[in-house]
Amino acid sequence: MKRNLIFIGMPAVGKSTVGIVVAKRLGMRFIDTDLLIQEREGKLLREIIAEKGENGFLEIENEVNASVNAKNSVISPGGSVIYCKDAMKHYKKIGTIVYLKASYQTIKRRIKNPKKRGVVLKEGQSLRDLYYERVPYFEKYADITVCEDGCRIEDTIKNVLNAVKKYRKTTESRKKLDNVPKSKLK
Repeated sequence: MKRNLIFIGMPAVGKSTVGIVVAKRLGMRFIDTDLLIQEREGKLLREIIAEKGENGFLEIENEVNASVNAKNSVISPGGSVIYCKDAMKHYKKIGTIVYLKASYQTIKRRIKNPKKRGVVLKEGQSLRDLYYERVPYFEKYADITVCEDGCRIEDTIKNVLNAVKKYRKTTESRKKLDNVPKSKLK
């Protein structure tokens, strides 16, 4: 059973806030990969993006996330990790991916200044463009999706815990069935 939980979603969905509480409630460690990136580079995310550009930042993000060696942890990568093939392949292998979903209106209300927040935007790209570009990636990689529109943080935490419990129970049942000889299923 993959014991790590990896939270994906747009900036401001609460990957870190929800992740810390979920980790505590489940007796797990919490890892914020944006902090790992900043530690490795000795700079804030926005400084790295300004200095290295979008592609340079994504290379660093891919390397850092693909090298996370964790057990029994809640991992919160940045929203752009979904563009990092090695990192996402690694995360699919070591954990269950939880997509914290919020509408564009919710994200827009929470993010006043995308650049200050360290959001990677291409030249001329709006937050709306970025949102609609990323949603299909989030949906593609997610094992679990928890919608948080209209939820208080405590509701989102409760919904995540319930969804993880249900997912793990279903996954364990499937694995038990996979181990039953075909002749016994008839």
